[in-house]
Amino acid sequence: MIDHQPPLIAWERVSVMRGETLALDGLTLRIGAGEHVAILGPNGCGKSTLIKTITRELYPLNRPGASLSILGRPDWHILELRNLLGIVSNDLMTQCTRDVTGLELVLSGFFSSVEIWPGYHEVTSDMHARALAALERLEAGYLADRYTDEMSSGEARRVLIARALVHQPRAIVFDEPANSLDIFAQAELRRSMRSLAAQGVGIVLVTHHLGDIIPEIDRVVLMKEGRVVADLPKEQALTPERLSPLFGMNVTVVRNDGHYQAW
Repeated sequence: MIDHQPPLIAWERVSVMRGETLALDGLTLRIGAGEHVAILGPNGCGKSTLIKTITRELYPLNRPGASLSILGRPDWHILELRNLLGIVSNDLMTQCTRDVTGLELVLSGFFSSVEIWPGYHEVTSDMHARALAALERLEAGYLADRYTDEMSSGEARRVLIARALVHQPRAIVFDEPANSLDIFAQAELRRSMRSLAAQGVGIVLVTHHLGDIIPEIDRVVLMKEGRVVADLPKEQALTPERLSPLFGMNVTVVRNDGHYQAW
């Protein structure tokens, strides 16, 4: 059962510097295993720093009362942790627009790279089978032999999700996943996310767009200036009263069949 698994993250008063800037300021947050959670906030609120702290690209300040646990442990070998977390981000996608096939990109997830280097990466028959299965799971098997720079942005994003799934992670972190996608590709992305959620895959969605928040997400964490300002059920978080001060403007919210839009 989910309740018996260690939480994805359990943080108390976590502070992180980015250069001379305090990007996370005493942040306290707990996300359980298998939860579907959205982290919502304006640009510069600390969302990217939060992700980089989860993936151990950044480390918190050593301050009294601060503690940080990821999947039940305070310390990780970074390659071991990457086998337990899937990351889907626009930044990662920009590294993949090269002469790499869809299958090679998915296989690279086993090695935390963005391509396969002959003589350095040893791809086993089991890895090959699991990579093909991950593509089929995203209805993207036809992209196995296509080069990523020949794919549409939506197709490339599906391959990137397959890459995140290939080692059966405990959770997938989606970092602004709809950036650079057209309306059709956004719809495809959200359909893929909904399918994963229905299959029980833990999802952490980090975004500043309400439209990215799929109906299966039932909890929303609002961030501003490196802090959590609200942590509520979705229906309570996505209101004009909550979002207007968050974004510093009068926000109108429309809900339609479990989906939200704001302007």
